[in-house]
Amino acid sequence: QLQLVESGGGLVQAGGSLRLSCAASGGIFSLNAVRWYRQAPGKQRELVATITSGDSTNYADSVKGRFTISRDNAKNTVYLQMNSLKPEDTAVYYCQTLLYWGQGTQVTVSS
Repeated sequence: QLQLVESGGGLVQAGGSLRLSCAASGGIFSLNAVRWYRQAPGKQRELVATITSGDSTNYADSVKGRFTISRDNAKNTVYLQMNSLKPEDTAVYYCQTLLYWGQGTQVTVSS
């Protein structure tokens, strides 16, 4: 069974950067699309970025130009590079593929 583990979250000042990682074990997810979602307190979970098996990418308008999703198939890992962070980016970030979700990693951006 595939397991996804996110890491890389933390506390950062506005304008700063973080890189999130989503490492897969128990399977290979290079053949499937992988998505990053986020959920802020009191809000619905929001799709942030998608990378397909062919490495096509899509982003929510709110992060376009600031976030970059990428994958390293040799490491079975997908990344989310987040630059120019804003307080409204504060949320728990989750990676997802097929029916599998990670446990989430907290990102907090202070103003």
